[in-house]
Amino acid sequence: MRTIPRRRRRLRFGAVAASAVIGAGIACAYVVTGGTAPWPGQAGPATSHDVPTPTLVTPTTTTTRPPAASPVLPFNAKLTSRDIPVAGGGVRSGACSGALVAPEWVITAGHCFHDLKDVRIGGRPPYTVTVTIGKLKDSDPGGHTAQVVDVRQSPFNDLAVVRLSVPVEGIVPVTLADKEPPIGQRLQFAGWGSLSATVLGPSDHLKRGQFTVTSIGRTTLEAQPVGTRTVENGPCPEDSGAPFFISDDDRTGRLVAIVNTGPPCPQPGAEIIARVDVAAAWIYQQLRTP
Repeated sequence: MRTIPRRRRRLRFGAVAASAVIGAGIACAYVVTGGTAPWPGQAGPATSHDVPTPTLVTPTTTTTRPPAASPVLPFNAKLTSRDIPVAGGGVRSGACSGALVAPEWVITAGHCFHDLKDVRIGGRPPYTVTVTIGKLKDSDPGGHTAQVVDVRQSPFNDLAVVRLSVPVEGIVPVTLADKEPPIGQRLQFAGWGSLSATVLGPSDHLKRGQFTVTSIGRTTLEAQPVGTRTVENGPCPEDSGAPFFISDDDRTGRLVAIVNTGPPCPQPGAEIIARVDVAAAWIYQQLRTP
């Protein structure tokens, strides 16, 4: 497992300002309202002067469609928690980012799930992790919400796939790169991490940026930002797991790598991102395994 440099040690689920309120225990569901109008019964007892005729009322059904997910990068995922145990007792909050890779599965950084000694763990996490998919802002009415019920840690790099409590419908998952990208490949970044290197807490909106692949390692890539780096266009604490991808339509994407670590934002320097192609076969195997 790659050791996370101290300068980005807070990329894992880090502390969030106490004022943050993160919903827990919420599962994604379509909301349907309305129903069938009641059928009236017969009128009162008939008399020789009043013989009523029963009136038939046609039933009506009203269906309210749930708000659609964002048409822009709907596969993006925000992972949040507020009950992560800490050594000595108590809990803290934290966040990561990710992408939908199958209706029930999201990919993110492996170190987003860890024990009290920051060792990566699998299975059902010991804290509640809520995943929101298909939004550009927290205030957007659409999107889907579920919880992480199973974590599968990659044996190759700092990457994990997590199973959701309910499947996500109506969103096309990202496809997975099956070979290394060429040097110079332009990649998009999208994440929900902090807007500060020191004041931690996930953003209330999706951040986006452009990067170029500058170096290829055995299980990781290095990517440099295109233009001047800011907290809005590059990874910061709590952007771990955010996708680096290729997209021609801003709706679908091919996932090339995910955020692992890098320089303190918004300082210049290369992002170290986990290659997806080296773990692609393993990922597909997890998606098929109950």
